[in-house]
Amino acid sequence: MDDIANEIKQKRKALGLTQEELALYAGVSAKFVVELESGKKTIRMDKLLAVLAVFDCALAVRHI
Repeated sequence: MDDIANEIKQKRKALGLTQEELALYAGVSAKFVVELESGKKTIRMDKLLAVLAVFDCALAVRHI
């Protein structure tokens, strides 16, 4: 989860967005963005996908 958290934080900062702005664009709470970026282990997948959609990103599962 830390990799996803770091990636989201970097993308948000690269776009010059605050956590509150990202939350607004994704339709989630600012608290959720804070928890997501801090690497909280239990998060709602639908909200994560909404945040990723702001960056035109998707989550993929692959077998390694």
